[in-house]
Amino acid sequence: MLACMQPSRITLFLLSAALFLAAPLAHARGTIQKVEIKGLDKGDDAEMIENIEASLSLYDVIGKQQGESRLEYLLSQAESQTRKALEPFGFYNPDITIESPREGDNVRVVVRVEKGEQIRVRQEELAITGPAGRDRYLMEDLEAFQPKRGQPFDSVNYEASKITITRRLAERGYFDADFTQRKVEVTRAENAADIFLTWDSGRRYNMGPINFQQDYFRQDLFEPLVYWEQGSYWHEGKLDRLRESLTKLDYFSVIDIQPHPEQADESGEVPVDVKLTRAKRTIYTAGLSYGSESGAGVRGGVERRYVNRRGHKLNTQVDYAQKRKSLITSYRVPGFRWLDGWYTYAVSVYDEQTDYIDLRNFKLIASRSGEINEHWNAIVSMNALRERWRYSSGNQFNSAVYQYSTLVYPQLTADYVDVDDKSFPRRGLSGNATMRAGIEGAGSDTSFVQADATVRWYVPVGESDRLILRGQAGTTWTSDLVAMPPSLRYFAGGDRSIRGYAYREVGPRTPAPDKFALGAKNLVVGSAEYEHYFGGGPWGAAVFVDTGSAFDNTIDLHTGVGLGVRWKSPVGPVRIDIAHGLNSPDSQFQLYLNIGADL
Repeated sequence: MLACMQPSRITLFLLSAALFLAAPLAHARGTIQKVEIKGLDKGDDAEMIENIEASLSLYDVIGKQQGESRLEYLLSQAESQTRKALEPFGFYNPDITIESPREGDNVRVVVRVEKGEQIRVRQEELAITGPAGRDRYLMEDLEAFQPKRGQPFDSVNYEASKITITRRLAERGYFDADFTQRKVEVTRAENAADIFLTWDSGRRYNMGPINFQQDYFRQDLFEPLVYWEQGSYWHEGKLDRLRESLTKLDYFSVIDIQPHPEQADESGEVPVDVKLTRAKRTIYTAGLSYGSESGAGVRGGVERRYVNRRGHKLNTQVDYAQKRKSLITSYRVPGFRWLDGWYTYAVSVYDEQTDYIDLRNFKLIASRSGEINEHWNAIVSMNALRERWRYSSGNQFNSAVYQYSTLVYPQLTADYVDVDDKSFPRRGLSGNATMRAGIEGAGSDTSFVQADATVRWYVPVGESDRLILRGQAGTTWTSDLVAMPPSLRYFAGGDRSIRGYAYREVGPRTPAPDKFALGAKNLVVGSAEYEHYFGGGPWGAAVFVDTGSAFDNTIDLHTGVGLGVRWKSPVGPVRIDIAHGLNSPDSQFQLYLNIGADL
């Protein structure tokens, strides 16, 4: 019959047939509007859900129209992609169902997951051969390897433990270390995983010569910062400490430390190149200031990061406010034989003209600073102080007589820091202590001994909160307190003291009606503060209570309570506190702002 048709009719027939067959295909399209994962807990299984979402190709085409064949392919791949996304968490036998109900061209995909039983480690063979097999720290890492026999197999922990050991080998100088065995055998039918990991450490290399590459300073200037002996065992921490010391100098804009194990000699000594790029030589600073007692003011300074090839530094800072003015100039000479140490010679001038005191002093300081060990730093100094002051009487200075004091005294200051994170400590201790003494007739108007100390204890609470306990105490032994200038007396009140009271508000006072602070022989302050961070941060809130006093003979405790806002900013912690003193119902609320870690 077809053969009897004329050509024009045959063409028309074939065209109609083609359109008829193609018509369903033109409509065989769909658009995935939504993908849902069900059967997993959004809290406990959040990481699994996130991994499935990252693995499913379906998420890449949401809202985009797909042809029928492409849509079917994506749906067919969803089951295997979900299965693979669960394997890193130890679920190798899940029950997965893919549903794709349609409403016209719109498709909603539902991925139903039953995790099943998590596989467990049936056996583990972990070993390090070679010299590292006797390395205590690597043996501790092997002992801490996760997961252990009988525990659920989690590839995240497995990979992390493996990387820890590999990095430790490199840090401790086993540059030739490599795997001799590395595999995990999973038996799905038995829900079991067998771990086989073996490293061959090769030899341990030693610290070789350090080559400082720079174009200005004396070549031997930085040699004392290399505190280890050439030929001692290699440890990456030594180079980290060298980098820290070079950074503290503030001489350089770029510090590039490159070890070259490929250039090690027969004894295994690895040479290290330290490339140093000088920073800008002079820094100028300027700004505005304001204090409730000092008034409005301006600040400025100039610092010469390096004065000469020997690395000397010169720094001058001026603070000129309405009621307080200060100038300090310091000249520093490297003293690196005591790590990160300096010899410092300084001159300071201070002038205060407030409602209650007229004070001026001049001070000469010669000091030696440096690191005792990784936790302790110390400063030993000799000080010569000349101070003149008088207190107001009825807001009048006319009838007040100036008092003078000259003191020459040595001073020792020690700082201690042992915390988990210096920018935001949650665990550990920090503190400082100072002792100074002078002898009458040996440059001083009176004999005295003075000692004070501050301790801070950081206690972690939960995942991100912390409790901060602070204690401060100081005392003065002297038979002539009148000869002790205000700058060496103790005051209490204000931020970092007893919050809820104004600066210098707590302690001995002048007679009524003014009742200005005189300063005291003794000081005792205690504080407890709890910080809670919402969702782990960066924003948080704090509650605190401070108590203490500055006193001569009888202690008169003052207590303040308050609330605060906390922010872990990119430049350091920001603290805003508002506090109220409890000893007087009429006390005004006090507001405090601080930026930076308080160690």
